[in-house]
Amino acid sequence: MGEKILQPELLDEIVRKTVTSLESGKKQIFEIADEARAEWQELEDKLLSLKSTVKQSIEEAERLYALEKESRQRLMIVSKNFKIYTEEDIKKAYDAARDLQVKLALAKDREKNLRAQRNELELRIRKMRNTLERADYLVSHVAVAMNYLVNSMMNISNTLEEMQKKELLGIQVIMAQEEERQRLARDIHDGPAQSLSNIVLKSEICEKFLETDVKKAKQEIKELKQFARSSLKELRDIIFDLRPMSLDDLGLLPTLQGYVSKYSEETGISIELDLFEHNEEINSVVQVVVFRIIQETLTNIKKHAKANRIDISMQINDGILKTTISDNGVGFDYDRRQKLNKDDVREAGFGIYGMRQRAELLKGKLTLESQLGKGTTIVLDLPTQIKQKEESEFEKNKSNDSG
Repeated sequence: MGEKILQPELLDEIVRKTVTSLESGKKQIFEIADEARAEWQELEDKLLSLKSTVKQSIEEAERLYALEKESRQRLMIVSKNFKIYTEEDIKKAYDAARDLQVKLALAKDREKNLRAQRNELELRIRKMRNTLERADYLVSHVAVAMNYLVNSMMNISNTLEEMQKKELLGIQVIMAQEEERQRLARDIHDGPAQSLSNIVLKSEICEKFLETDVKKAKQEIKELKQFARSSLKELRDIIFDLRPMSLDDLGLLPTLQGYVSKYSEETGISIELDLFEHNEEINSVVQVVVFRIIQETLTNIKKHAKANRIDISMQINDGILKTTISDNGVGFDYDRRQKLNKDDVREAGFGIYGMRQRAELLKGKLTLESQLGKGTTIVLDLPTQIKQKEESEFEKNKSNDSG
C-alpha cells in the first residue's frame, strides 16, 4: 500500500480525478456566489434609494410640522380677536390647521413605514452578505485545494509526507491570511464604518434640531459623543489585534497582563499568571513570538478545551525564557492525532505545527502534552536574546508568509 502511494502515475491519476471533481464543484460555487453578489448589489441599490426617500420623508415631516405650528398660532390669534376677524376667517384658519394636522399625521405614518422597510432591507442585506461570504469562503478553499493538488504532481519524492506537511502549513497560512483580511474588512465595515455613517447622520440631525429644538439637539449631540467613543474603542481593538502597540511601548509583561484581563472578562475563564521580574531584557522578536503563541493557544482553549482555569508561567533561567500554558479542559489524545492520515492532517493541529516552526526559527522548541479529560499543557522555550542571523531568518519567513 505504501509503495503505491509513492508511484507518480497513481498520484497523477488521483489528482486528475480530484481536480475534475473540484472544477465542477468550483463552477457551481462560483455561480452561487455570482447570483448572491448580484442580488446583494441590487438590495444595496434599493437601500440607497430608500435611504434617500426616508431622508426626504423626514424633511417633509419637519416642514409640515413647522407649517402646522404656524397654523395653530394663526388659529389662536384669529380666535382671540373675533372682533377683528370674521367667522369666515376663523373657519378658514381652523380648516387650514386641521388640514395640516392630517397631512402631518400622514407624513409621520409614511416616515414610520419607510423606516420599517429600510430596517427590513438592511436585515436582508446582512443575510445575503453572510451567504456571499460563505460562498467566497468555499471558493477560496476549493481554489487553494486545487492549486495544492496540481503543484503536488511535480513534488513527489521519498520525503513526500514532510513536504506535504510544509505545503499544507503554507495553505493554512494563506487561508488564515485571507480569513483575517475578510474578518478585518467585516470588522471595519460593520463596526467603525457603520458608526461613522451614524455619526454623519447624527450630525445632520443635530444641524436641523439646532434650528427647531435646542434641547433635542443637545440630546442628539450627547448621543453623537457616545457614537464617537464607541467607534474609537472599536478601532483600538482592531489595531490591537493587528499589532499590540503596547509591546513596543510597555513590553511583553504589561501587554500580556492587559490581554489576559480582557480575555478573562470576555470568556469567564480564570487565568493565573506567574511572571518573571520586569527588569529582564528580551529581544523584541522573541516578545512578539511569545505573545502570538500565547494568544493563539488561548484562542484554541476558548474554542475547544471547555476549560474554566488556565495557568500561565513565564520564567527566565540561564538566558532561556520558559513559558508554560496549562488548562483544565477536556484535553485530547495527542499521540493518536499525530498518526492521522493525510486527509485528517489539518484536524491534527497545524496550529501546533506552525507554532513549533516559529519557535525553531529562533532556536527554541515547543512541546505539547495532553490526555483526554486531563487538560493540555504547552511548554515554549526560547532564548531571550537571538543572533542577527536568526532574527533575519525569522523576518524573512514572516515576509514570505505575508506575501
